Amino acid sequence: MFRSALILLLLLLCLPSLADTTTASEPRTGLVLSGGGARGLAHIGVLKQIEKMDIQIHAIAGTSMGAVIGGLYAAGYSAEELERIALEMDWPAALSDSPQREDIPYRRKQDDRDFLVKQRLSFKDGKLSFPLGLLQGQNLGLVLESLLVHTNDIDDFDRLPIPFRAVATDIATGDAVVFDRGHLPQAIRASIALPGFFAPVTVDGRMLVDGVLSKNLPVDVAREMGVDRVIVVDIATPLKPAEQMTTILDVMDQTTTLLTRHNTQEQLATLTGTDMLLQPELGDIAFSSFAEAEEAIAAGEQSLLQSPLLHAYSSPRDDRTGGNLARARPHRQPIIHDIRVINSGKVADEVVRSMVRQQLGEPLNPDHLAKDMGTIYGTDYFSQVNYEIVHEGERNTLLIRTHGRQTGTDYLRLGLNLSDDFEGGSRFTIGASFRVNGVNPLGAEWLTRLQLGEHQQLYSEFYQPLDYGSRYFIAPFIDAEARNVEVILDNDPVADYRQQRYGAGINVGRQIANNGEVRFGISRYDGEAEIRVGDQDQPTLKFNEAFYTLQVDRDTLDNVNFPRSGDSARLMWRQSEPSLGADERYQQVELRASRAFASGPHSLQLGASIGRTDDDVDVAQSSFILGGLGKFSGFRENALAGQNYNLARAVYYRRLNPSSMPLTIPMYLGGTLEYGRIYNRGANELDTGYMGAASLLLGMDTFLGPLFLGIGANEEGERALYMNLGQTF
Repeated sequence: MFRSALILLLLLLCLPSLADTTTASEPRTGLVLSGGGARGLAHIGVLKQIEKMDIQIHAIAGTSMGAVIGGLYAAGYSAEELERIALEMDWPAALSDSPQREDIPYRRKQDDRDFLVKQRLSFKDGKLSFPLGLLQGQNLGLVLESLLVHTNDIDDFDRLPIPFRAVATDIATGDAVVFDRGHLPQAIRASIALPGFFAPVTVDGRMLVDGVLSKNLPVDVAREMGVDRVIVVDIATPLKPAEQMTTILDVMDQTTTLLTRHNTQEQLATLTGTDMLLQPELGDIAFSSFAEAEEAIAAGEQSLLQSPLLHAYSSPRDDRTGGNLARARPHRQPIIHDIRVINSGKVADEVVRSMVRQQLGEPLNPDHLAKDMGTIYGTDYFSQVNYEIVHEGERNTLLIRTHGRQTGTDYLRLGLNLSDDFEGGSRFTIGASFRVNGVNPLGAEWLTRLQLGEHQQLYSEFYQPLDYGSRYFIAPFIDAEARNVEVILDNDPVADYRQQRYGAGINVGRQIANNGEVRFGISRYDGEAEIRVGDQDQPTLKFNEAFYTLQVDRDTLDNVNFPRSGDSARLMWRQSEPSLGADERYQQVELRASRAFASGPHSLQLGASIGRTDDDVDVAQSSFILGGLGKFSGFRENALAGQNYNLARAVYYRRLNPSSMPLTIPMYLGGTLEYGRIYNRGANELDTGYMGAASLLLGMDTFLGPLFLGIGANEEGERALYMNLGQTF
């Protein structure tokens, strides 16, 4: 009897260890997520059902978009949080390199005001240079840094809440590169560097591109992490027939599919009867169809629910570990004790440091930091700007890394401006600008602009910042121009002058954050104006000009061509001064201001401008040039020249196509309402009287610049058709 009781007691004592052995013997599950662009958002749907069904995930291996979703999940994000991120993400912005326009330095905003095309050619050491990808991945990298800032002190990916691996490809050898340690955002960024679209990522001397080329479905990588079975999510795009490939995105999608089919089939061949293969029904969702995020996520959910192995994988959640959701992420941002710059660009480290607003001794401000990264990148000195938090004991250092542009920082931009009223009134201007950046460590620039056509000009300016923050500057310049000054009354030429001016000057000024600039200048010009149309007995007018000039500018528009928010304003005052060499003294003032509003696809700009000349000076010297679409519509382009004017206007347009595609050309339909007057005084008397004007327009924001087709009319009975390429309102 005693012996039986002793055996029973020993069994009772062993029960906990037997339970532990049973728990430990439960199969470990790995999750394998393939690449596929927007189709990869189906992974989120799979994760949502994995959480609902209490399936325990012990390791994750992902490639490309699978690395993005898998890496974020492994780092502590829940499926619900990932879904919210995917649905709220501004994908066109994330999949571009352009910072938000309000974040870029004001000097670069001025570039937008030219008619020159957006695309530019880069020069390095005097030679034309081309980038390694359409995009550098700047904004995508910043998104990853922001979402994963809490992992900056983890360099071993086995220490993440769920062990994780990301797969990239060495473009030099074709070998797969498996990241099991390092900087997590960089590893994911390398895994998603689709060749041709994104520039490669250099890590430890290796040039890395998208992992889909070598291991799109990294089943073997997950097995090497010690799992017993795998859930494999394959979101491969089916091949399209030739007639369905109509855009460059379709061709890129098909090319990626062809390149990945072989290595995907190799991995699928290793699956066993205990492994779960999910292939969501994604239909015709393409790798760029981020507008269909909801549909992709729903397809991922359904694929898991329909799996015959579902119940074999689900198990009650272990209350001691909290299952997959026991992955707390810190909500408090780290206190920043120091800021360090690692800079490979042309400008001094202090220039970069001056653009970072993070306060020492304060928690990291991710919103400000994202804007600061946009400002630094917007200087055009760097191919990529990123950051990370380095933990050194109790101190946290914000490390800013800049990578100098491999293609060089000297830029050539070509331009074409066309205007045609379809009644024989055609104008054109072709031009080019060449900007030499980084002349010295303070960030000096030498800009030269040449244009030919109706308005001819040669302008060259040397812009020299006077401090590391680029707040104060000095800018000497030379200027030569020739243009027609046409006076129209009742739609007939009264006089047409050809005005030529040659001069030089110097400006000093101060930038106002990224929003504006104040500059004061002195200039001296010699010129002449000849009658081209009108009384030919009028003598050629020769004149000497010399000015004091004050100009105040503000620009917070989000888009210079089709703004939805922000405002712009310019106040210009100049005085012709005989003591500087001018023929006569007179003053001119011009004020222009506008503000943009938007709701959904609708946008509205409200604006007003006024110009005044205070003395009776010849109109050929002192005219404001107006006329054309939005500037007294109904008159031909630049058909009105007057020394004084008032103009109020409203510009409305509606976007016709969605903005979810990164390479979409936006199209708009809208119109303008205008009310104003233009007039002279004295011997040059001209007065249109107050009149209303309106126009209807179709606009496109092309890669060359804005294209407008419109028809305008005014109360004077004038009508005109317009075609403007490269000219905004």
